[in-house]
Amino acid sequence: MTTPFPTRPLRSATDLDPVLAAIGEARVVLLGEASHGTHEYYTWRAALSKRLIQEKGFQFIGVEGDWPDCFEVNAAIKQDAVTYGSAAQLLQTFNRWPTWMWGNWEVAALVEWLHRHNQSRPSAGRVGFYGLDVYSLWESLEAVLHYVEQQGDGAVTAARHAFRCFEPYSADPQQYARAVAFASEDCQAEVTGLLQTLRHQAAGRAYATLPEREQAFAAEQNALVAVNAERYYKAMLRGGGASWNVRDEHMMETLTRLLDLHGPQSKAIVWAHNTHVGDARYTDMRRGGEVNLGQLAREQLGRPQVFSVGFGSYEGSVVAGPEWGAALEKMPVPRAVRNSWENQLHHQLQGDNAVLLATELHDHPQLRQPVGHRAIGVVYRPQFEQLGNYVPSLIPERYDAFLFLDRTQALHPLPTAPQPNVPPDLYPWGE
Repeated sequence: MTTPFPTRPLRSATDLDPVLAAIGEARVVLLGEASHGTHEYYTWRAALSKRLIQEKGFQFIGVEGDWPDCFEVNAAIKQDAVTYGSAAQLLQTFNRWPTWMWGNWEVAALVEWLHRHNQSRPSAGRVGFYGLDVYSLWESLEAVLHYVEQQGDGAVTAARHAFRCFEPYSADPQQYARAVAFASEDCQAEVTGLLQTLRHQAAGRAYATLPEREQAFAAEQNALVAVNAERYYKAMLRGGGASWNVRDEHMMETLTRLLDLHGPQSKAIVWAHNTHVGDARYTDMRRGGEVNLGQLAREQLGRPQVFSVGFGSYEGSVVAGPEWGAALEKMPVPRAVRNSWENQLHHQLQGDNAVLLATELHDHPQLRQPVGHRAIGVVYRPQFEQLGNYVPSLIPERYDAFLFLDRTQALHPLPTAPQPNVPPDLYPWGE
């Protein structure tokens, strides 16, 4: 007879009390998701984020999204007046496939709440919304050029030099990567020189307010995105796990920079897929030499400073694409496979939702060996999920808490047309 897992009910936001207590004084809370297209993952992350902001003073949310698009949202929610029309209109900025990942009604509701919350706060204490990802090579270069031309400073030459280097590739990072992946000449020196120039200038300036520092920070961050995106796209074409590591190392570098920007007492919330927030050392990613944000955060900040929350469900529906760049679809999520983490929880809980804490799972006999844990990405084929969508995981080590939602439904996308020239992804869960 199997030993039941210790669980707590999950019905309303007050049921998150045990998670808040376990978080304690942690500086960074990582909130996962088992897919990029599930309504409940977004709404429960929002519920937990609101409590962290209101009760524990967390200052910003960093998400698995592009820096330029997220910074536009960040600027909007910190304004006194609503100048962007509606949250749904504001989120049209997320026009890179998969558009639904941040362009959805669930995020729109969070954006409206953040704006209302910020209106009661002084400008220096308003909650931010930032992108941690590395994809936006061309958009970030354009943003840097626009900033330095407005400033009229010495970085204009470096920015134009970097911009011209990429111009022959028609704003297509795939075309650039194919051209230089196996060649000796590329644009690495140009984007590195731009970043160094911006950092040198920033070191010699004083900014009176956080908003002023934030604008300069954003320009430097866009240059950093350009440096790491250039590395990412070349690594992606060469294959192997190097591109994954470039991406998650960039996320960690960005998170660290944001913590520094907000001061030594700052606290951060991160929204990203379970495959990014759950410590990679306790999955089969380790065998491939891959690291992730959850691992890097624990290593660099110290494990007591980092609290990771995983999410999962047994069955339902999800928004995803059958291949990279395809039109989004509402797809069925079949019942979790036999003996998987989700399957075991379903049979114990008989359809109920639950909170589980790692401190109560460490000595459980069934969790001393890895168990299959479902991961659905933006690319998903339900009929084949048993072949590549289950990540062997030591659950009590991978996460500090887990939210199990037995039956979930697809989120609600905004009608945004994706832009062309979106790079493919090499991972089975479409990450």
